[in-house]
Amino acid sequence: MLKPVIITLFTILGISTAVNAQSDLAQEIGIFAGPVTLQSDFGQRNNFDTNVGNTGFGIGVMHFINFSAANNHESFFTEHFKVRSELSFSHTELKHFGRWVDKTPETVFVKMLKNMEASSTTLGIGSQLEFSFIKIHDFENTVGSFSPYLSLGFQVDYYSAKVGSRLGDLTFPNVTIGKYLTPSDGRPHGFSTETGVVLAATGGVGVHYKMTTMSDLMFETRFKMFSNDWVDGLNPNKDIYKENKSNDWQVWFNFGYIYYLEF
Repeated sequence: MLKPVIITLFTILGISTAVNAQSDLAQEIGIFAGPVTLQSDFGQRNNFDTNVGNTGFGIGVMHFINFSAANNHESFFTEHFKVRSELSFSHTELKHFGRWVDKTPETVFVKMLKNMEASSTTLGIGSQLEFSFIKIHDFENTVGSFSPYLSLGFQVDYYSAKVGSRLGDLTFPNVTIGKYLTPSDGRPHGFSTETGVVLAATGGVGVHYKMTTMSDLMFETRFKMFSNDWVDGLNPNKDIYKENKSNDWQVWFNFGYIYYLEF
């Protein structure tokens, strides 16, 4: 399970080594943090209370390879692209929200859902390619300017999911509804307290603000899609419960600070 993490680490270390060997490349470092909402099998799909209630926090550190620095042979790639590598952490507490738990009077079904809870923690490492809509040199030379961008990449995440109920043992039929007691995806039930490694595709849109000659501020909205559906600890059998067709995914709202290194 650690093989994807090891491969990613060596890839990033290899890129950093190549950067140090090139005089026309520069590096930037930064930090970011912000709220993270986990779109999962907890709660009603496309529901405001679910999106707000299942929101946690994320933090991370990042490193940029800047191809335009000290480069007298400008090209479209060097003036519009950077490579960004990062290590990020997120944690989210999860509950059921929406019309299924808002029913009155409260039934046994509703009571079971209301008392089910979980937590999801992720630690991710990966890289992405960042495309700037304006020339990087023009942005870097103009304090007070803005540089909107798009990003696309991948990460390898270690996740830890914990799921339970305030009513007692989840394996009991008087505690958990049948939907989550049905075997699913190699597990004895549609829930699982577990740890694992998962791949994730990332895509984002954001803007850099040139605060000083050597530093930027950043705001970004990022979407992160996982390659399995156990990151939240809940995954009803998709062959039976067709409404649970999507893997878990996150939306990050990042605020960051970036500092330009001098070499």
